[in-house]
Amino acid sequence: MVIPVSFESDAAEPLALVLRDAQGAASLTGVAVQRFEFTSRGDRVPGRLLLPADAAAAHPLVLLQHGATDSKDADYLDATAGPWVRDGAAVACIDLPLHGERASAKLGELALRGLFSPKTAGDSLVSLAIDFAKQAVVDLRRCIDVLDGHPRVDTGRVVYAGFSLGAMLGAVFCAEDPRPRAAALALGGGGLGPAEVDPVGFVGRIAPRPVLFVGALEDATIPRSATDALIAAARGPHEVAWFEGGHKDLPGAALKCMWSFLRAHLDL
Repeated sequence: MVIPVSFESDAAEPLALVLRDAQGAASLTGVAVQRFEFTSRGDRVPGRLLLPADAAAAHPLVLLQHGATDSKDADYLDATAGPWVRDGAAVACIDLPLHGERASAKLGELALRGLFSPKTAGDSLVSLAIDFAKQAVVDLRRCIDVLDGHPRVDTGRVVYAGFSLGAMLGAVFCAEDPRPRAAALALGGGGLGPAEVDPVGFVGRIAPRPVLFVGALEDATIPRSATDALIAAARGPHEVAWFEGGHKDLPGAALKCMWSFLRAHLDL
């Protein structure tokens, strides 16, 4: 029997936000960078907020999430976010549990084994994977909460974008949180992990909000059958876009496609 997982955050837990200005990479010319941290289920969650450098208005928010073994500072997130910020959006990325500044090589590997190979991982690793996913979803929910008071972020206009693991967790997050207006899920799949946190069981509940699924035709990491299973589980308006390339070399045209889709729901 599958026991439902609660993704509710503790409203009484202080967010304990710490925010500071920071330097950005050369690829983020024209972008203001801020680092932040907040508390979620007793853990400190580090994040990065990218803002248009030459404006003081409140900007709509894109939550943008990395894939497995990567972090909020991954180069491909910079390549993705830079044009979006220069077009008027604020983009926030956090380190998912056991990634980036929160990394634990051993625990991270075990959690991913439980998440992607539950049939051979054993009960203890499956439990670890479920808690990993729960922590990630609660972290994302609290990330919106913590940015709600930021003078340059409009949390009334939020969308979500994620790659690979970030896409799969994002499907769960967007099903559980009504605030994202739309989601672009790239290089994700379903039917791979524990049923309690399988995005196939959640993605249909994003409806009636729209979803864009982006896949790579030569993806050797996420099987085509897993991507197709996730798409088939969608119940609301959705679009599907396939591009040449593998799991690590999604072309620039795919990023432009994601932004075109998301931008339409941000009232820019």
